[in-house]
Amino acid sequence: MNAIKVYNNMKVGFRLLIQSRSVVLGFIKSPMLIRNHHISPPRFLGLRCINQSQKPFSVTNPNWGQSRVFPATCCSSNKNGSSKPRYVSDYSTKLETSVNDKNFEKIYVQGVDELDEKTPVVVEKKDETVDRDGEESRLKNDVQNENLVSLDPTQRVESEAEKEAWRLLKESVVTYCGSPVGTLAANDAGDKTPLNYDQVFIRDFVPSALAFLLRGEGEIVRNFLLHTLQLQSWEKTVDCYSPGQGLMPASFKIRTVPLDDNKVEEVLDPDFGESAIGRVAPVDSGLWWIIMLRAYTKITGDYAMQERVDVQTGIKLILNLCLSDGFDMFPSLLVTDGSCMIDRRMGIHGHPLEIQALFYSALRCAREMLASDEGSKNLVRTINNRLSALSFHIREYYWIDMKKINEIYRYKTEEYSTEATNKFNIYPEQIPHWLMDWIPEEGGYMIGNLQPAHMDFRFFTLGNIWSIVSSLTTPKQNNSILNLIESKWDDLVGNMPVKICYPALEYEEWRIITGSDPKNTPWSYHNGGSWPVLLWQFTLACIKMGRIELARKAVDLAESRLHADHWPEYYDTRNGKFIGKQSRLYQTWTIAGFLTSKMLLENPEKASLLFWEEDYELLEICVCALTKTGRAKCSRGAAKSQILV
Repeated sequence: MNAIKVYNNMKVGFRLLIQSRSVVLGFIKSPMLIRNHHISPPRFLGLRCINQSQKPFSVTNPNWGQSRVFPATCCSSNKNGSSKPRYVSDYSTKLETSVNDKNFEKIYVQGVDELDEKTPVVVEKKDETVDRDGEESRLKNDVQNENLVSLDPTQRVESEAEKEAWRLLKESVVTYCGSPVGTLAANDAGDKTPLNYDQVFIRDFVPSALAFLLRGEGEIVRNFLLHTLQLQSWEKTVDCYSPGQGLMPASFKIRTVPLDDNKVEEVLDPDFGESAIGRVAPVDSGLWWIIMLRAYTKITGDYAMQERVDVQTGIKLILNLCLSDGFDMFPSLLVTDGSCMIDRRMGIHGHPLEIQALFYSALRCAREMLASDEGSKNLVRTINNRLSALSFHIREYYWIDMKKINEIYRYKTEEYSTEATNKFNIYPEQIPHWLMDWIPEEGGYMIGNLQPAHMDFRFFTLGNIWSIVSSLTTPKQNNSILNLIESKWDDLVGNMPVKICYPALEYEEWRIITGSDPKNTPWSYHNGGSWPVLLWQFTLACIKMGRIELARKAVDLAESRLHADHWPEYYDTRNGKFIGKQSRLYQTWTIAGFLTSKMLLENPEKASLLFWEEDYELLEICVCALTKTGRAKCSRGAAKSQILV
């Protein structure tokens, strides 16, 4: 029986090799994986709970909704008779740290054991659940953790839409070893082909996490963060090639697997993109995980969570993956199509705004949460330099208003010089005809993408809204973006907030760019569809900029329809009049996004815990001045006067 083998040829790190099904230092060992071009890795890998009973059982936790019946019990018993999860890991990490290999290994396992000993809180069920039509009474008296910030129920009376939304959100909760660990992507009992909508997604869980946190229920968020952390860095493959170390899964599913000796185990089985349509690894999962971790600590005050060694390790692994050097010359992240919320081919490969805004936000979160020690000094310095370069790059080259369009219209091309004005060799003919009359005089926005000889002038809502939330854009630009949305309300909001992008790709352009994707037809799904989940981010941006009435208008518009339409995933047509032709009903992030928006509007002071103000010190940092080349020319100096804060 082999224990953990530490690779000495790595800077600092560890790899847990699984060879036999026995417990070592709190980990369960399983047969070693054999990887070559002919043998695929076993599918059921992940966090495991073992039990000897095969009888169905019911996990009843009134704090999380209805009883959920599983085909077998999911928990292994320790000496005290209590249940806790055990972990199967195949970590391969490369990380700068101040501890040696053996000590790091010991501390990390202790961090895992800390999660093991966390037991769920079981309370008495005080009311009966109701059906989806809301004709009977709903669950009342939700359990509030006295250590968390909770809303005062006496402030107002919940609407029928809110009551149903809370019931549906709690019915979507998934439990693992008796504890809540996330919410299903969609929970429509009438859907016979759920695909991967019956899984727990990191990106989808963000609005659910905020809804629970704002209501004072932090346990599910804590469990989610720690369990997904244990799934990080699995060596899942697509045609026998491993993703970068530190990659977070797109989603996970709880599966029950039979064992020998009348035992079964429940497994958290992660998906890193090897099963997704398009087989693209998620870039945004790790970024959202860091953002969610900060939100958890800010709202609950549980700062001990971010100080855990395993959590600090997880943050550093994600950062190392994102900050690693490559061929790219830009401070923005280079990614493929389908690596974010728009997870199908939509022509966003390269440096899409959505990823840059989340990247900037995650860097600011990580800088706040990293421990102040010698091992983190270099990483914090790297983060500061990247933040400075990224903010300048996006503010200068992605911003579009009437003034900038006029400059592009008069661009000279084929400029070969460090002092060139048209640095990306953009041809003025790329300016689309619709843009000239569409953009208002007092408005502007960030374009969707920028690459050599290519500017994507489409308006992508999430990227622009999150640029406001994270202060990637300047205060002046923030107001201009909201001015644009207000001015073009019929185009960007219409009958259902909010368009994912504008305008839609049509005709030959749709055929070429999407590959004739039948799901992304014009004004549907990712191609100009309306997504209610964007409501909470829009609300947060409006609260930050003091435009609460704009957010309230959008929330009231959504509330009047979502409840009647059974909470669809998205809406179709130019004005968002119809439920999406392939839209799932009872979509969890639609439900949670609506609830989060309502709570933020009722308690706008809570919003300050979720957004960032301008960091003026970053504006004074110039990466060029820090290099050894001593460059005399810096494009930043010429542009600095135009970047107004």
